[in-house]
Amino acid sequence: MKKGKSVKLNLYSSIKTSYGTVDAKNFKSLFLNIQSWVSPKKEYENWSRVVSSLRRDMILIINESLDQEIFMKGIIVDLDLRSSGIMMGKRSFFNLEVTLYTNNPIEFKSHEIREAIKKIIKNIYKYNIIQNKYFDFSATKKELIDKV
Repeated sequence: MKKGKSVKLNLYSSIKTSYGTVDAKNFKSLFLNIQSWVSPKKEYENWSRVVSSLRRDMILIINESLDQEIFMKGIIVDLDLRSSGIMMGKRSFFNLEVTLYTNNPIEFKSHEIREAIKKIIKNIYKYNIIQNKYFDFSATKKELIDKV
C-alpha cells in the first residue's frame, strides 16, 4: 500500500533535483530535494558561518519564488552540508530538502505543481548555485576530482 510518489526533474547538469510526497492520495505537502557535490573555491576560517549564510539566502530565494496561490508561506528548509569537513581539495555532499504545504486540494501530478517547483529550482540555481562565491557545484563526486 505505497502512497508516496516522487518525480525526478534533473534540469541542470551540476545538481540533481526531484520532488515528491509521502501521501499522494491525501496530498497536503511535498518535498523538494536538491543534491550536489561541492568543492570550496578558496579557504575560509569559519565554514559554519558560510553554510548558515547559504541556508539563509536559499530560504529568501525560496520564499520569493513561492507561488502563494498553491503553497502556504510556512516552509521547512533542511540544508545538509557538514561545515566541519569542508576543506580545499576535498568534495563534500550537499543536500537541500524543502518541505512545502499546499493551500488548497490539488493533484500531485498537476502541471501547476510541476511549474511552481521548476520556478523555485530555477531561482535557487540562478541565485545560490551559479553565483555562489564559496563553492563549485557538481552532480557527481568524480567530476570534481577531474576539476581539482
